[in-house]
Amino acid sequence: MVRAGRLPVGASEVVAEAGGRVVVVGDGAEAALRSMPGVTYGRFADTGSGFRPAALAAALGPVVAGEALVLLPASPDGRDLAPRLAAATGRPLVARALTAEADDDPAGVRASVVRIEDRVLVPVEVRGPAVVTLAVGGRHVPHAGPADASPDAAVEELSLHLDGALRSDPELVELLEPDLRTMDLADATRVMAGGAGLVAGFDDRRATATFGLLAAVAGALGGSAGATRVATDAGWTGYERQIGTTGVTVDPDLYVAFGISGAAQHAGGLGSPRHVVSVNTDPSCPMTAMADLGLVTDAGDLLSELARRLGVDGGTPTTTEVDGA
Repeated sequence: MVRAGRLPVGASEVVAEAGGRVVVVGDGAEAALRSMPGVTYGRFADTGSGFRPAALAAALGPVVAGEALVLLPASPDGRDLAPRLAAATGRPLVARALTAEADDDPAGVRASVVRIEDRVLVPVEVRGPAVVTLAVGGRHVPHAGPADASPDAAVEELSLHLDGALRSDPELVELLEPDLRTMDLADATRVMAGGAGLVAGFDDRRATATFGLLAAVAGALGGSAGATRVATDAGWTGYERQIGTTGVTVDPDLYVAFGISGAAQHAGGLGSPRHVVSVNTDPSCPMTAMADLGLVTDAGDLLSELARRLGVDGGTPTTTEVDGA
């Protein structure tokens, strides 16, 4: 499911797991399909703007009837469409799988799913066809650019009829742009994240205000703010902003890491960002090593300078205020 030609987070992982056979629907479906790498056979249908999962599931039922395994990314739209598609086709739903494959003997689907805060891997076997959502970040797929698209893939246009809204579909009254401060990080195209190095030497009050400033600067640059587990455990920002294996998985166009060393737990929540910028005083830290651009400087000072140049006031207390508190 694409919106304005933008593929959902986790799309590249689904393409790889499905062996290159894909169906793309939504607004700008054809352009999105032709930009995807790894496609061997693709079908598309431009269903216009808006998202009507019940009507879409009913229309897609006959299209996927001959497929033993139907994979969707566990993106917000994928999680909404998958159970409706499973119900429309009379199939079981396997949610948040790391791997999934069709099995011919006996006919069915084998998958592995993650449970208990992603700490337990559970094998699942389904007799007959199934619908599966694939956990975002479950497998590493290098971020590809336009030059990596699949020009030789067989492409076919589908004719899907979504006329007549189903009662189970909501009526779209107005489509609002997301609040960058609170939107789902998995949907953010730009993410600015902070770690312990951003607030080194700060007390909790100043650290919390600094993460507020990070969110304000991120918003001014059209992005959302994230954090490491250290920051969320300390209460400097909410747990919903945590990026990592026990938090949110992101796959933005731009990822800027302020004072983040790049530990495996955090890096496990990074999909395949198109561009990575690391701001850290340690030029040898893992995050700087994986970055396209490494800025060896104090993360807090750089954030304050960005805020000044952007005219952003995040309410960060000054050193004088902190000392006098």
